[in-house]
Amino acid sequence: MKEKTFPETLQEAITLFADPKAAHDFMCNVLWPNGKPKCPHCGSANVGKFSGKRMVSNCKECKKQFTVKIGTIFGDSPLPLSKWLPAVWLIVNAKNGISSYEIGRSLGVTQKTGWFMLHRIRLALQEGTFNKMGGRVESDETFIGGRDRFRHKGKKHVVSGWKGKTAVQGLLERTAGGKASRIKLKVLKTTRNHEVQGNVREYVLKGTELHTDALRSYIGMDKDYVHQVIDHAICYAKGHVHTNGLENFWCLLKRTIKGTYVNCEPFHLFRYLDEQAFRFNERKDTDGGRFMKAIKGIMGKGLKYVDLIGKGGEDLQPA
Repeated sequence: MKEKTFPETLQEAITLFADPKAAHDFMCNVLWPNGKPKCPHCGSANVGKFSGKRMVSNCKECKKQFTVKIGTIFGDSPLPLSKWLPAVWLIVNAKNGISSYEIGRSLGVTQKTGWFMLHRIRLALQEGTFNKMGGRVESDETFIGGRDRFRHKGKKHVVSGWKGKTAVQGLLERTAGGKASRIKLKVLKTTRNHEVQGNVREYVLKGTELHTDALRSYIGMDKDYVHQVIDHAICYAKGHVHTNGLENFWCLLKRTIKGTYVNCEPFHLFRYLDEQAFRFNERKDTDGGRFMKAIKGIMGKGLKYVDLIGKGGEDLQPA
């Protein structure tokens, strides 16, 4: 894609995407970099030109109509690209996230629509393939949720998890200089060793130097990894052995949830983790660069409202 075809600031994004033709051409460049549109229904390149107010094309093979939104997270949405594309910009470049109320006020949509838009965009931020971590990797857990004494009387001792909270495991890879490089987050059903160690083995190369706290669930990891333990009851670092990179990330994550989103249901938590992990992993990029990386993740994905609220018969948790 040519460098001049995408914006570098929010002002440029709003100005560019306010023109329906410019927004359409931008999406065409993203979906078909070679300039040859293909039908999202059957994959045929034998299609007509985009025309009309809605910029619709016809496939000459399967005889179906389509726009640039079909086959992306924007599919089946009546909202124009002039609202969708700035929404993507806002969420990927807001360090502590952006609430559905703020999206609603900024784009002129309802809070419910803004909430649905944000969850669709979070789907685009999910990583597909993941290269295993190596070098030095930190592993740690935290618990997300309000304190039980602050809960409504009817909700106390009902929500599963440690004291009504949801466990989250983080894996952080360090650079050669010892700084945080990238992170992977997983919602845990339990903090027992089979799940905690299973995630480490799935995302971390064997032989890697693994830093953890004194949680007993990590016992036995020294068979496949160079396992270094830091007991937080004694100290928080011994030279390069620590989990302070993840501790810093947990602070950022909890500021986002408590300060911006206030409440996060356990069955939606993985979506918010994907959002925060994306911004953290792309933190050294520019605003325009983060936006383009997010846009490249919109293809081949879709989310229906009934599935989002758990009434579509699909498992809410990712595989």
